[in-house]
Amino acid sequence: MGILFRRERGGINFSRVGRLALVSLIVSISAAFISTIWAIYLDSFFNNPAYVGFFSAFLTLVSFFSFFFIIPIIEKSSKSKIFSYSLIWHAVTYFLFAVNHNFYILIILSFISTVVLTLRITSFGIIIKDYSKRAQLSRNEGVIYTFFNLAFAVCPLIAAYLAGRYGVNLVFLLSSVFFFLAFLCFKMLRIKDLNIKKKPDFNITKNFFAFFKSKDRVISYILGGGVNLWWILIFLFMPLFILRQGLDDLWIGYFLFASMVPLVALTYLFAKKAGKIGFKRIFKIGFLIPAVLSFFCFFIGNVYWVLGLLSLASVGLAMLESTTESYFFDISKKKEELRFYGPYNTTIDVNQFIGSLLSATLLLVLPFKYIFLLFASFMFFMFFISFKVRKIVESKRKK
Repeated sequence: MGILFRRERGGINFSRVGRLALVSLIVSISAAFISTIWAIYLDSFFNNPAYVGFFSAFLTLVSFFSFFFIIPIIEKSSKSKIFSYSLIWHAVTYFLFAVNHNFYILIILSFISTVVLTLRITSFGIIIKDYSKRAQLSRNEGVIYTFFNLAFAVCPLIAAYLAGRYGVNLVFLLSSVFFFLAFLCFKMLRIKDLNIKKKPDFNITKNFFAFFKSKDRVISYILGGGVNLWWILIFLFMPLFILRQGLDDLWIGYFLFASMVPLVALTYLFAKKAGKIGFKRIFKIGFLIPAVLSFFCFFIGNVYWVLGLLSLASVGLAMLESTTESYFFDISKKKEELRFYGPYNTTIDVNQFIGSLLSATLLLVLPFKYIFLLFASFMFFMFFISFKVRKIVESKRKK
């Protein structure tokens, strides 16, 4: 509890990481609501899981280019202002999603929401890094991700119940409300980040090639994306799989809850462990677990066993979510962080694009179970890449 609170004159107050964790929790509640029903919402327009996958792939392309275009904005602006504005924009767009029934408006809102998301992710990630001592970055990332995963454990149950009983529009409204509450909380806690670069890097092409010039950054980029690649299976295709197996919406909530429990329980512990023993061993075991369990799912016909094994695979993801981001900051020089953290986050889009596009294409010609082989091969690839990780132990570095 000392990580989240500090004793001061007049009582107990939130520590720096405690304030960020509280904001992260509120934002994650909203994000978890949307993630639970997003595939169902898209399916109501497209009526085909393959088309849902293709549209999701398109949005990842939008996000990919946005991360590069926003570099000057991130460098020359207050990260706290960018983050607070992004919360308001999310509140507005999700309210509009709730009242929308037009296909073309869906596309426009999805485009706007995707661009705003890149600003929110990048600004908040830099704020976390700036609020952390160098030797405690993995630990603090573990705290933030624990609260993030706590929301993703509980909220899918609520969202699935509400969507099944009242429709997805109510879930969008609740998400809008929580983003507005996150904005108010962020302002009340007075979180400031004035890490500003006087001469922003406007050359997008130069930024792109400069980022991928470093071998260590490329490895970090690949491994960080592996985590997001896995969540495409869990949050986009598994809800569709559950519904097409004859189970109702509540089972989506049960499954997502079960998938998040290992992350809530273990993320902080593994983050601390990585800070003490280094990243390489954590990464190897973390990717091997979902690889093996997804491979087994291909041979199992029972839907409940499949859901159980994929939920258990999240033990591996608990080893990876916060540590892959910490590893990126640990291999980056101080002057590179503002310039390259946005491009690093494009790994989310690249891997989600790959996962969405290849899965959608596979579903056009093969039964759903072959997706488990596809994602097993992805995770085995990440496992082998983990052998090339640099040996970095945060506990041995200066604070």
